Amino acid sequence: MPSIWLNGESREVGEGATVLDLLSEMGRHPRTVAVERNGEILPRGRYEATVLREGDRLEVVGFVSGG
Repeated sequence: MPSIWLNGESREVGEGATVLDLLSEMGRHPRTVAVERNGEILPRGRYEATVLREGDRLEVVGFVSGG
């Protein structure tokens, strides 16, 4: 199982897991988060096609509404 870094913490993911799979596992809807992968913002349209690799560093940030 590949090991990635998610928001600064080590986490194992399934072989072939995508960013969309990870968000689903986290209980997060893709429209409510921004994902940075290895220092670059990942376009939402690529979440499903982006396979997580050993050592990837992801930051997942949720949007907050209100004021």
